[in-house]
Amino acid sequence: MGSERRERMKALGAHLRGLRAEAGLTGAVLAQRAGVGQPTVSKVETGRMVPSFDVLDRLSRALGLDDSSAREVHDLLVAIEAAADAGLAPDDGGAAGAVLDDAVRSARLVRSFQCVVLPAILQSAEYARHVFQSAPNSTPETVGRAVAARVERQSVLYEPGRESVFVLTEAVLRTWPGTPTLMLAQLDRLLAVESLSSVRLGVIPWRRAVPVLPRHGFTLCDQQAVIVEAFTGEQMLTDLVEVAAYEETFDQFERAAVFGDDVRELLLRVMKEFRDLGDTVTR
Repeated sequence: MGSERRERMKALGAHLRGLRAEAGLTGAVLAQRAGVGQPTVSKVETGRMVPSFDVLDRLSRALGLDDSSAREVHDLLVAIEAAADAGLAPDDGGAAGAVLDDAVRSARLVRSFQCVVLPAILQSAEYARHVFQSAPNSTPETVGRAVAARVERQSVLYEPGRESVFVLTEAVLRTWPGTPTLMLAQLDRLLAVESLSSVRLGVIPWRRAVPVLPRHGFTLCDQQAVIVEAFTGEQMLTDLVEVAAYEETFDQFERAAVFGDDVRELLLRVMKEFRDLGDTVTR
């Protein structure tokens, strides 16, 4: 992470921590009032996570900030985003993916569409390792830190009060790094996640035409931001018109997908094919 962005994150965290102390609140009470996880409050206050604008607004309301104070913390977050837009390297020791991971970590409603690579929050450790190794200028050290951070952030799936909707094309299940064994473990993880009451996992089968030709993956965080993913990095869009356009597109993909028993049947079928492929490779 760039030093300027890191310092701005620390400044925002220290400011929020001071405001919480002035209000006489513990981190747990603030988290409860704001409707966010206590780890989110802790990581924001220590400068280890960038909150979404929605999360920052909820924290501001929970702290009872007046308009002037709320604008001040909002401006600090704008400064952090400006540092990221200026081309500073992402978090996780310089490997790609921190903007997305942090935004997802602080959102209550996550909706992600992917047409090639699995959503970050669903990736197994080994799958994520291949993702980070493909990033420019990656090293074993930065990849290791990035994988550990990504796996830790996936705990958001199990936190109460959150909802996640994932829509994938069948191509995502069949575009694989590493070995068939890696993908068997990854697909088994998808089956486990699909069973969670807070998660909806859908797949658009290849037999169905897509409603819109996908150009890239994207993730909606609440109704405040969308993370657009490309080869060169990630871009966070907060313009409400743009966010609304991505919401409409996501709705179209969601209507084309299968869920529940149908998606479980599809996952098991693809797992069998990877198992057969693995047997072929080892012969």
